Amino acid sequence: MDKPMGWLVRTLAVAATGVTVGLLSTAASAQEIRNDAQDLRQDRKEIRQDNREIRGDRRELRGDTKEIQGDRRELQGDRRDLRDAQKSGDPTAVKDAKQDLRGDRRDLRSDVKDRRADARDLRQDKRDRRGDVKDLRHDRRDLRKDVAEKSAK
Repeated sequence: MDKPMGWLVRTLAVAATGVTVGLLSTAASAQEIRNDAQDLRQDRKEIRQDNREIRGDRRELRGDTKEIQGDRRELQGDRRDLRDAQKSGDPTAVKDAKQDLRGDRRDLRSDVKDRRADARDLRQDKRDRRGDVKDLRHDRRDLRKDVAEKSAK
């Protein structure tokens, strides 16, 4: 009769220890709540920074677009100048007009390349912001869960 009783006592002791450890590990501490609040502040800060970068990228895109439009107008004028120089038959004027045309084409290619890079930066910043917003939602959920656990304690 002694053996079954000892077995039962040991089983109850192990179960009580398991329940105690389980409750202690799942309960949210004040430190966890502080950490969650700090994570929220950090996430909000990162989102604000991402928004600033997105606004800056959009500003750069607008500037690049205006430069491209100006380059295209210059190309039109250079083509007109080349036609006029060819009609006049002056070889130095033709040479100068062709050189201007080449330079403006180079400028246009450079500005288009810059605009593509700025558009790529904008897309990356938007992806970063989406990730930060997702982190913020996750941290808010964690904070709500930890506060609910602490108040239920």
